[in-house]
Amino acid sequence: MTTLDMDFVRQQFPAFAEPSLHDKAFFENAGGSYLCRQVLEKFDQYFHQLKVQPYYPNPVSAKAGEWMDASYQALAPWLNSAPDEIYFGPSTSQNTYVLANAVMGWLQPGDEIVVTNQDHEANSGVWRRLAERGIVVKEWSVNPVNGMLELDTLQPLLTKATKLLTFPHCSNILGHINPVADICALARRHDVRTIVDGVSFAGHGLPDVKALGCDIYLFSLYKVFGPHLGVMVIQSDMASKLANQGHYFNGEFREKRLYPAGPDHAQVAAAKGVADYFAAVYQHHFPDQPEASATQKAEAVRELLHQAELTTLQPLLEFLNQHPAIRIIGPASAAQRAPTVSITVNGVLPADLAKQLGEEGLLCGAGHFYSCRLLEAMDINPAVGVVRFSMVHNSSPAEIERLIATLARLLPA
Repeated sequence: MTTLDMDFVRQQFPAFAEPSLHDKAFFENAGGSYLCRQVLEKFDQYFHQLKVQPYYPNPVSAKAGEWMDASYQALAPWLNSAPDEIYFGPSTSQNTYVLANAVMGWLQPGDEIVVTNQDHEANSGVWRRLAERGIVVKEWSVNPVNGMLELDTLQPLLTKATKLLTFPHCSNILGHINPVADICALARRHDVRTIVDGVSFAGHGLPDVKALGCDIYLFSLYKVFGPHLGVMVIQSDMASKLANQGHYFNGEFREKRLYPAGPDHAQVAAAKGVADYFAAVYQHHFPDQPEASATQKAEAVRELLHQAELTTLQPLLEFLNQHPAIRIIGPASAAQRAPTVSITVNGVLPADLAKQLGEEGLLCGAGHFYSCRLLEAMDINPAVGVVRFSMVHNSSPAEIERLIATLARLLPA
């Protein structure tokens, strides 16, 4: 089996060569990842050469538009979607606000939607507010012991009036990966549309959206080594149900219908760098398989990233599991989870531990991470929160060893 070449990968991220960061280990990828050089180079070229209004009939403007168009084309194969199913927006939080308005061209008072209390608030609060507009909102609640969403508690919530189900691909606190395809299949049998928040999953390998079977898939490019944009992958028949949220005269332009403020041209153009990075990873690791299909290339890269993440996740979980003062919030094993690991420590405030680790050059986060409802359901005070270590494939085994050694020193058994 081919394994990830960590030296090659880390060379693609300028932050790892930045002198001011040389003694720092980054464990807050779930909040936003380092940018790959392919994205930074796109930004640099765009701002130097193409910082004009795109799509006007002159060579420079036309080229700026071509660069923007290329991002849709380049990202599509890594998502197993069509380019015209991809929509950009300022962030996933803002995209959900736009979607919550757009669905009101389809939903009617009395229709039901189902939300969860496992989500980041971006994919929960906006949908709950539709109750103010006559929509019946139901909650698919987590198991309060382990924070999991269980299929047998979803089934009773789905009725003939249910139109929409929103839920996360992966919790940004638990790290557990929900069985999205199974959930979407159940919803589809009840003629219920699905919106999946993939923000906490996509940084671990862009998913095959078609295989998931959802109607809308959301993620944030700045957590996938790219610019600060949100991405929506919307199936065409679902897109037809969404009301135009742009200026009335832009309703016929697909790219503008769900982007009310107008796009950030440079960021859209730089988004292609994310696809270029994944292509570089594939070419480096599989130079003798250039004729593989786009689907095969995407799957090969996903597997590379997954195996690399397991290498770092497993020893960290083993250490945390054996420490008597530490509680892992989420699955204790590496099965069906992303390398996003949240903990509480007896007698230690999360913010204090994060500060201590930061002083040691280990950069992690503490707080509720916008998942207050989940913490409340699990009887954890959101104002106190948890400590979170979130790795991706470019996190090295040496960094994990350093984290474990530091925790062992700061938190003696």
